[in-house]
Amino acid sequence: MKTTISPSILGGSFSNMERTISELDVSKAEYIHFDVMDGDFVPNLTFGPQFISDLRLKTNKIFDVHLMIYRVSKYLDDYIKAGSDIITFHYEIDENINDIIERIKQEKIKVGIAIKPKTSWEKIKKYLHSVDQVIIMTVEPGFGGQSFLTDQVEKIKNISHYIKKNNLNVDIEIDGGVNYETGKLCVNAGANILVAGSFLFKQSSLTIATNKLNDFFN
Repeated sequence: MKTTISPSILGGSFSNMERTISELDVSKAEYIHFDVMDGDFVPNLTFGPQFISDLRLKTNKIFDVHLMIYRVSKYLDDYIKAGSDIITFHYEIDENINDIIERIKQEKIKVGIAIKPKTSWEKIKKYLHSVDQVIIMTVEPGFGGQSFLTDQVEKIKNISHYIKKNNLNVDIEIDGGVNYETGKLCVNAGANILVAGSFLFKQSSLTIATNKLNDFFN
């Protein structure tokens, strides 16, 4: 199975984001990952729909938008209009999940559901039948640069098994602490999309680092 690399711009400099997007635009990565944080659902604040909309003009890469926010319904239309290609939101919000899934689908945008490390995978079983992807957080959401939580590998295996058993067409995306070693653990467990942030931005060339990671898994 092909492994898709989704570089997270969270590891880049917000003062020079246009350069970051340019470097990713010429890389082999198919996706660009946006970690949207509201300072409420997670203890950090990143960017909003206008930021995504501005960068949408700079590349045709798939915008993989991960909403780590409360009040998804309130802001959903803004992220749709911003040019998101995939919108993933969290199971842990206090809203009608089915309504949000259907709203995103109405716009012909792919929809995903995400879970934090302490959330049991069984909680999202029923939603796997109506989403396009699931994001498994392998760090506690809110900050970049955290260490990979190896106890989440079993969760990846369980979700992968359930997807195969039920013949579902659902991507498994991993977000948090991904590098060559941890990425291999995830792919072997059944994941096919890897979000990489801090690991890529620590390298001397973002484009070369992204291409190497892509080539390693494909």
